[in-house]
Amino acid sequence: MVKYLVVFEKTETGYSAYVPDLPGCIATGKTKNMTEKHIIEAIQFHIEGLIEEKIKIPISKTEADTFVFALK
Repeated sequence: MVKYLVVFEKTETGYSAYVPDLPGCIATGKTKNMTEKHIIEAIQFHIEGLIEEKIKIPISKTEADTFVFALK
């Protein structure tokens, strides 16, 4: 089992998501829940394509942290 970081971004029309460790693996949706469903499908499709093409599946190298800043 492999874990991948997924980045969600709010857009003017909903949400977008991408996987930094799987270049080109993106999804969009009107809601975050819908976008989550779409990115899971996109990851599965992306990995199936890599397997079919006999390309090594990338390991996850991306990490994320959240920092809180006080604005003056």
